[in-house]
Amino acid sequence: METVLTRDCSATAIPAGDAVTLGKGTQVFIAQTLGGNVTVRTDRGLFRIASFDVDALEGVELGEADAAGVDSGESLEDQVWGALRQCFDPEIPINIVDLGLIYDLRIEDAEGGQSSVFVKMTLTAQGCGMGPVIAEDARTRIQQLDQVAEATVDIVWDPVWNPQMISEEGRKILGIT
Repeated sequence: METVLTRDCSATAIPAGDAVTLGKGTQVFIAQTLGGNVTVRTDRGLFRIASFDVDALEGVELGEADAAGVDSGESLEDQVWGALRQCFDPEIPINIVDLGLIYDLRIEDAEGGQSSVFVKMTLTAQGCGMGPVIAEDARTRIQQLDQVAEATVDIVWDPVWNPQMISEEGRKILGIT
């Protein structure tokens, strides 16, 4: 879908991860709308527009999505996994869990009956500048859960990611067997 920006808009250049401003009137082609964020293509390349700036896209409404993507009746661990499933690589239409990027999830008791959550994740490529953006998206979504006092998401490189780490569900989405 092609559209235009109705105002100046903050974005993140893909794959460099640099913060940029796309100017009002910029023509964009929407490549992906997952997890509340939008990946657009312009004559300058690919960019990720965060959910809070989607209103800058003329005629685009993503609807009301559950920010955490979880059921508060689930266990905290299930809620955290649900939050992580709402995070997407802006170039690949698979969430970071099914993409095989989550290596470790640990939950510890914190003060006031809340918990601290620690996640170790990797990326599909070590040179990807989007790593900090994806990790921050994951951390923010976890942090929004009612039972979470703090969340930490660290990027690790061991073991090195490979396509065999993609889940069966992810393989179906990509059309690979």
